[in-house]
Amino acid sequence: MSAVPPAPLPADPPYLDGERAALEAWLEFHRRVLWRKCAGLTAEQLGTRAVPPSSLSLRGLLRHMTDVERGWYRRILAGEDAADHYASPDDPDADLNGFAADDPDGEAAVAAEFALFQTELDAARAAAAGVGLDDVSLGTTRRGERPSLRWVHLHLIEEYARHNGHADLLRERIDGAVGD
Repeated sequence: MSAVPPAPLPADPPYLDGERAALEAWLEFHRRVLWRKCAGLTAEQLGTRAVPPSSLSLRGLLRHMTDVERGWYRRILAGEDAADHYASPDDPDADLNGFAADDPDGEAAVAAEFALFQTELDAARAAAAGVGLDDVSLGTTRRGERPSLRWVHLHLIEEYARHNGHADLLRERIDGAVGD
């Protein structure tokens, strides 16, 4: 049984739209694609690693993007004191590696991880809602930069697009499923 709630189908972003609406539509598209790549799989399947020596898995990608959403929208854009859920200074790759694929409590853990992902998506949308595309963040990056909302949206679209390519290959390896 899948621990992943059903995913809404990714809708094609409008072809004629203003800049903000287009950026947000593409970001939502990619968020849904990642969710859809995980839908219908068991915790064990989600934890299936790519190929040695890579530790990449769909579950790891979901955990990574949960931290990415939190970091860019809450910590950097909104200036909140919001530590990562998974990664830490002692283990910066715990989002990708910090679980056992054959964990006996895996289904419950994955369900909780998807709920947390949804929470971070909601928080990211709320953090961006009242901010203009040219407005700069309240927090700073590791390099001390204060990016605009436009930059954050574009960066997240790029990050999702890259990882959704990984997710395509992982999902096809697991059960042969392909497409958005």
